[in-house]
Amino acid sequence: MSKTQLFDLDGKVAFVSGASRGIGEAIAHLLAQQGAHVIVSSRKLDGCQQVAEAIIAQGGKATAVACHIGEMEQISQVFAGIREQFGRLDILVNNAATNPQFCNVLDTDLGAFQKTVDVNIRGYFFMSVEAGKLMRDNGGGSIINVASINGVSPGLFQGIYSVTKAAVINMTKVFAKECAQFGIRCNALLPGLTDTKFASALVKNEAILNTALQQIPLKRVADPKEMAGAVLYLASDASTYTTGVALNVDGGFLS
Repeated sequence: MSKTQLFDLDGKVAFVSGASRGIGEAIAHLLAQQGAHVIVSSRKLDGCQQVAEAIIAQGGKATAVACHIGEMEQISQVFAGIREQFGRLDILVNNAATNPQFCNVLDTDLGAFQKTVDVNIRGYFFMSVEAGKLMRDNGGGSIINVASINGVSPGLFQGIYSVTKAAVINMTKVFAKECAQFGIRCNALLPGLTDTKFASALVKNEAILNTALQQIPLKRVADPKEMAGAVLYLASDASTYTTGVALNVDGGFLS
């Protein structure tokens, strides 16, 4: 029997936001290993260039691009560049997110609220709109939104972040329904507690970590690489009949 080609991404162009570290970096590496040309993006170019150079050193194809998805002008500029350089986009992974405040919901700061909404909701939405237009012009594609288990079960002292992640899950279903006619699929990944700098406030606090582990049947924190496989499935032909799904990769937390 021959090996399956279901996960082959040769000739595909993929954009991964928040890809300078953590889950986004792991996703960028795996998509490149499967043959995609990966546009590695985050707010600062330096970190993106390091990831892109590492991918190229391993024989992959990558380009580094700075983009703050909380800034509408930057989204427009980036997609104008993609259209000019590649003429297509096959895969969008909305992974960049922010969670600037860790406090009781009654102490939510307006600035933190606005920043979280601008990046996690407005950013994901208009990144998807711009990617969707490119995909529509080229016969389809796959949008993957990195949401969170907090979108289903709110994290303590992570009020507005949890609200935005719930919005991302519903946004995923909106794009899945309205863009299916263009050959565009849209799905969400819901990571559980993962060992990243983003989650360091939780992972590095022993009391919080021990409490969290009691609620995770697998009794451990995830490695960022354990999120990448699920994204590869959603990005590839292995999932051609999968759209509008919120896929939990959480060690059993939500079960």
